[in-house]
Amino acid sequence: MKPAATALRCAAAALAIAFAAPLAAEEAAAPAATASAATYPETPEGAKAWLAMVEADLAAFATEFAHVSWINATYITHDTDTLAARYGAELTVKQVGYAGEAARYARVAGLDAETRRKLDMLRNSISLPAPSRAGAAQELNDIATRLGSAYGRGKGTLNGQPINGSDIEAEMGNLERTPDELKEMWVSWHDNVGAPMRKDYTRMTALANEGAKELGFADFGAMWRSGYDMPPEQFAAETERMWQEVKPLYIALHTYVRRKLNEKYGDAVQPRTGPIRADLLGNMWAQEWGNIYPLVAPQGAGDIGYDLTDLIVKKNLDALGMVKVGEQFFSSLGFAPLPATFYERSQFLKPADREVVCHASAWNIDNVDDLRIKMCIKPNADDFITIHHELGHNYYQRAYNQKDYLYLTGANDGFHEAIGDMIALSITPEYLVQIDMLAAEDVPSADKDIGLLLRQAMDKVAFLPFGLLLDRYRWGLYDGSIPEAATNTAWNDLRREYQGVVPPAPRSAEGFDAGAKYHIPGNVSYTRYFLARLLQFQFYKAACDTAGWEGPLHRCSFYGNKEVGAKLNAMLEMGASKPWPDALEAFTGERQMSGKAMAEYFAPLKKWLDEQNKGEKAGW
Repeated sequence: MKPAATALRCAAAALAIAFAAPLAAEEAAAPAATASAATYPETPEGAKAWLAMVEADLAAFATEFAHVSWINATYITHDTDTLAARYGAELTVKQVGYAGEAARYARVAGLDAETRRKLDMLRNSISLPAPSRAGAAQELNDIATRLGSAYGRGKGTLNGQPINGSDIEAEMGNLERTPDELKEMWVSWHDNVGAPMRKDYTRMTALANEGAKELGFADFGAMWRSGYDMPPEQFAAETERMWQEVKPLYIALHTYVRRKLNEKYGDAVQPRTGPIRADLLGNMWAQEWGNIYPLVAPQGAGDIGYDLTDLIVKKNLDALGMVKVGEQFFSSLGFAPLPATFYERSQFLKPADREVVCHASAWNIDNVDDLRIKMCIKPNADDFITIHHELGHNYYQRAYNQKDYLYLTGANDGFHEAIGDMIALSITPEYLVQIDMLAAEDVPSADKDIGLLLRQAMDKVAFLPFGLLLDRYRWGLYDGSIPEAATNTAWNDLRREYQGVVPPAPRSAEGFDAGAKYHIPGNVSYTRYFLARLLQFQFYKAACDTAGWEGPLHRCSFYGNKEVGAKLNAMLEMGASKPWPDALEAFTGERQMSGKAMAEYFAPLKKWLDEQNKGEKAGW
């Protein structure tokens, strides 16, 4: 889950779209620019002074907004919703105005590297930029509101009866559903939800492109790719390079899963060769395949010798105790204890007297040390792992709390999630032995590893091509390389190219299947998730190498290693104050993001998959 304090600055998509009025781009921007021109001249010194003013204003506002947002998330009422909406609208006005002025200052000659970097951060702070001409912001707001509402109201059908979004997602992972039922749900969801959005989405793309160009970018896709401390074209090439590093692992998994589905359903439903039918993979978008693990699990893989939920119960750990165990992990690495206010102000349990947002999130209310997590913890394995993940966000937030306001976030948008995921990877049997939750004699033997690795790969590896292609598709729409007439065919062509999946039925060129994925109408960039999936393994391997771990990578525990903690903190405390290669190098010694560590982690599985796939035709 994205850390909430960062979300206040970066979630302008939702806020800018839901609440931005024409005031943001039309009435406020011009007077503000005039005032700034008088007080902060268009010189290198003027740009610096202007940035100092902006950061002070945003820092003060962010703290107040964070308090309002926390109350809204932990005490949902009409009034707290109203307050959160009002503050969201005010944030939008600030961000739109400041982004426009930043574009103006960015044209000043002689700017130093730090000033230019901060100006770029402000220009990139709007996830959906509206053109400044009269009426454009209102039109964009109206379109985005319609798209969001359309997705929220969306329904498919199951056996001819309407079924809503959350229920249809769950049913797609129900192994008792027949291929015909899965096909009906897939087709109806894409037809009912995606297709009607096409005209609005095309118009939204045109408006966002126009707004991005006003901010100095080639197009909206280039604007998104400009947030990675390198030219947009280089970043696109880097993500493709990383994909090629893990593609052989994905193809091996795809080949194995396809055979298992063929054995389950027969040639008429899932052929032994070629792409996989998208609705058979346990997920509406075939992005994670964990729901069908029972269909592909090696014999005996389900018994790993212990159950983490049982260990939590036997240890008599309540919600507070589970959090204390998570904190102990970081303390063992040399990190200072969490402040007392963390335990006083966090939400660990669902209150009985009111509605709250239970979805786990990590907060730093004042961007200093008012750290909190918000969860509705249950004594089970999933929440135990989530606690470790969320605390990863909290320790990252505290590590960079001395930096300038614009640097109070991860080195790039993949880093924050990757830190939490790296910590979650560390919950190995060896770690459980070290914290006295598992007896040494109960550590699973190596013959259980394949099942454990396959279960992880069904989500972490299977996700990678989808995580990459979603934005690649949008980049093509934004730069015109995908013409409007090819809107739907290009989407399904990319899914076949990268994922090796195809729709369960012919698709109309007039449709809009991409719109059936929330992040498309919601305008949420997706490459960050691709990066986080790879970075978590790169970070994990770096920690294990520093700790001197000599066994299989997936068994590594670096609990208690102060040297790992010191190196990790050196990266965390940078925040976004340096280009991300500098932060990456501080911990890993490398300046390139890479998929090689993931490939090493899953190497035993890859060897096993290759053996299972002998005689099968790989790829599609």
